[in-house]
Amino acid sequence: MKHFAGARWFDRLVPANTANAAQQKNKKRIVMSKIKPPTPPSASGNAAPADPPTFRNNPEVDAKIDAYVKENPKYWSYVQAMPRERLERTVVLNEVRELDRQQRIREGVLKQINRNPEMKRAYDLLVKDLPEDQKEGVIAQIGRTARRAVARVQGQQQTKGEAVAV
Repeated sequence: MKHFAGARWFDRLVPANTANAAQQKNKKRIVMSKIKPPTPPSASGNAAPADPPTFRNNPEVDAKIDAYVKENPKYWSYVQAMPRERLERTVVLNEVRELDRQQRIREGVLKQINRNPEMKRAYDLLVKDLPEDQKEGVIAQIGRTARRAVARVQGQQQTKGEAVAV
């Protein structure tokens, strides 16, 4: 089974209900600044007065950014010279690319599952009690988790084989 190089973004996904779910919860995450969730609506159903968003800072992420800026002063000057609209569009473009990448991976996982009738029956059996609109998404999630597990085992076997060969 092939696996995708650089599949680290998988770690951000909600882990499937598997044996490695506990391991996923214990991983330390580095998160970029995020907007706090909007305030809940008042009793009358209207949203509370709109305050400007408050951003959280993660010192580890800030340190990584500062190190990158220090190592790449020309790129930092280029970014600082960009107009605000261009910066905004660049951020949105990165999000669109990430979503496209996730969709391609999802489609690849489903295509691989659908090519093998025995595997397809096994996945269908796993999701037989789910509502119809959730089945394909859960199959893709389980498939990604299985692919990560296989890649992890293959990587460990390669590492062991390289250590013995030395």
